[in-house]
Amino acid sequence: MPTTRIVLVGLGATGVAIGRSLHGRVECELVGAAERRLRGVVDLGEALGIGAFGAPAVAAIADLPEADLAIVATSSDLKEVAETLVPLLERGFNVLSICEELAYPWRSHPQVSARLDEVAHDNGVTVLGTGANPGVLMDTLPLLLSVLTQRVERVMIHRRTNMSRYGAILSKFGLGLTSEQFDGAQQAGQVIGHVGFEQAISALAGGLGWDLDAIEVDDVRPSVTSDRRRVGEHLTVEPGTISAVSHTARGITAGRVVIDLEIMFGFFDSLDELRPGDDYRIEGLDQSLELSVGTGFESFLSTVAATVNVATAVVQAPPGLLTMGDLTVRAIASKGAFLAGGAI
Repeated sequence: MPTTRIVLVGLGATGVAIGRSLHGRVECELVGAAERRLRGVVDLGEALGIGAFGAPAVAAIADLPEADLAIVATSSDLKEVAETLVPLLERGFNVLSICEELAYPWRSHPQVSARLDEVAHDNGVTVLGTGANPGVLMDTLPLLLSVLTQRVERVMIHRRTNMSRYGAILSKFGLGLTSEQFDGAQQAGQVIGHVGFEQAISALAGGLGWDLDAIEVDDVRPSVTSDRRRVGEHLTVEPGTISAVSHTARGITAGRVVIDLEIMFGFFDSLDELRPGDDYRIEGLDQSLELSVGTGFESFLSTVAATVNVATAVVQAPPGLLTMGDLTVRAIASKGAFLAGGAI
């Protein structure tokens, strides 16, 4: 089995979790990382909290060692992330990123998309955005389910997802703020909610052959104020502060909502009446399909899994800017058998 050499860019909570997972896989070799907050070179294993193993973690991407693939876990803003992606592509790295706006960027960022596609083709490499959502849960998964009906009339997806494992990105949801603090942060542009609705809707509509007239994304709004202390891995939600928010979006054609998405992001626990869960409804011409996942897809763990499972598929894919929908199911299926000691 050929070994895929991988470097990481970004060592926040998600980047560290991805790195730890990759280090335990037999088809991958983690050879380095870049994190701009570093002062000097450190051992990547120490940065990941798993013990030194000789790979360098550096401050600048220009100092990264050669590799087959760079996994970028930094920002949700594609214009910002593109300034990291282009130099990596020009060095001949295939690139995989959890930037939500990269998941299906042609409608939202046409110029950036064209630039990334051109640079990737010029250097014979692939660039792709992945993650739980967008990437799988509100685009690739419903597209796969749509195979079971002859013509889709409408797609509705409602998710309630636990965010207690996340770190820095929680600030954009306003969790742990009072109502007054939330309003002020939202007016200042600091609380923006989920990034990726437009990309998920565009990917889903594109796969179904729909030309949308509009995509509407509402403002994120508080849903639950906590009556008790809730402790996450990187944030504590105190009583009287917001423990869950809701965000909605829709795709419209001919004045009709054909894609209806809602996500509640929160810190949930066993005492809550409202629990994590995911509900899908695909209304079809011949039959309608419903899927409910009682405990929901755990967003953080699902994003890590989607990233590490797709890694080798990106290296093997044709050059250019691709999406999860361009890869085969076989290519992106779980490679858990590649975990050290995990052969079935």
